[in-house]
Amino acid sequence: MRNLIMLCCLFTCACSAQQKNNLTFTQLFNGKDLNDWVIKIKDHPLNENFANTFRVEDSVLKVRYDGYDDFKEQYGHIYYKQKFSAYLLVVEYRFTGEQAKNGPGWAIRNSGAMLHCQDPATIALEQDFPISLEEQFLGGNGTDERQTANLCTPGTNVILNQQFFTPHCVTSSSKTFHGDQWVHVEALVLGDSIIKHIVNTDTVLVYEKPQYDGRDPWVKKLGLPDAGLIKEGYISLQSESHPVEFRKAELFNLAPYMADKQKLAAILKELQNRKK
Repeated sequence: MRNLIMLCCLFTCACSAQQKNNLTFTQLFNGKDLNDWVIKIKDHPLNENFANTFRVEDSVLKVRYDGYDDFKEQYGHIYYKQKFSAYLLVVEYRFTGEQAKNGPGWAIRNSGAMLHCQDPATIALEQDFPISLEEQFLGGNGTDERQTANLCTPGTNVILNQQFFTPHCVTSSSKTFHGDQWVHVEALVLGDSIIKHIVNTDTVLVYEKPQYDGRDPWVKKLGLPDAGLIKEGYISLQSESHPVEFRKAELFNLAPYMADKQKLAAILKELQNRKK
């Protein structure tokens, strides 16, 4: 654990997603279709894309609610088809338009990337959020500060600032992004050891030892161990009642480097130094 933390400390900033040298990213979103994704919307069966919530238009993955008469807490998630353990996730998003009718106040300009998600096939029909670690995306209201790349923990807990952290959400140190501007965010995930949230070139939140919260009813239903470390899982993007767009979702898989500290350090340095 200590060695991984020291290596991760070398990765102090992130650049934009152009590739340099032999860096090869997996394009989670191919800009054409949703064939590599699995959809689960609350109160609907797996892979029912209710009201065409998730769609691809103009090479952008869009979350829309023009087919909803009322939001009715129909929170949705779209999952990439395979799970990962150690990786650098790169996402570019923006909020647009107006919130769906009767969307909750806290969900205005609110979405996120869910990390280390449970298998979407195990999500109950009425389950609102997957057991996961959410890199929460928030947009500003044009006036007030509202940080992005925060952490929320449905069914999970973490170690934050060397303390066992059980509140549902914690705010990052990011700046606020108002309007419909595109925002570049990353998540550096090293299995069950350390996770960093990054906005543009700034590391805005760091935590360790993601683990199951045995108090959570969905954790109990699946028989997952209280405080059991979470080393892998699926990645999903959210629909939480406000229209949002994703023009990039790509991943660099770090799993092949985890057993060799020198190779991991070298690839983290290369990722850090890639050009804008």
